[in-house]
Amino acid sequence: MIVHSDRGSQFRSKKYRCLLRNHKLTGSMGRVGACGDNAAMESFFSLLQKNVLDTRRWRTREELRTAIVTWIETKYHRKRRQRGLGKLTPVEFETIYTPAATAA
Repeated sequence: MIVHSDRGSQFRSKKYRCLLRNHKLTGSMGRVGACGDNAAMESFFSLLQKNVLDTRRWRTREELRTAIVTWIETKYHRKRRQRGLGKLTPVEFETIYTPAATAA
């Protein structure tokens, strides 16, 4: 399991690293200004901003929340290749594996 910490010297201390190691955990934290740990989320939020947030002015939080959920469920999750699915999109994965599961 990977423990993602935000920033600060306490997360790099010998005592903290030893605690993680004793519990079979891996710490993941780059230095401030390095985006290695946050690359996936940086990419996601960039796409969210470009495809939803910056497309118009939102009247209410609820309207924006609905737009975000709709974008995630209809565009982002359906078209994004996922490592856990063998680098297939969820739609490709379901197309390949659902008929096999129902035929058994």
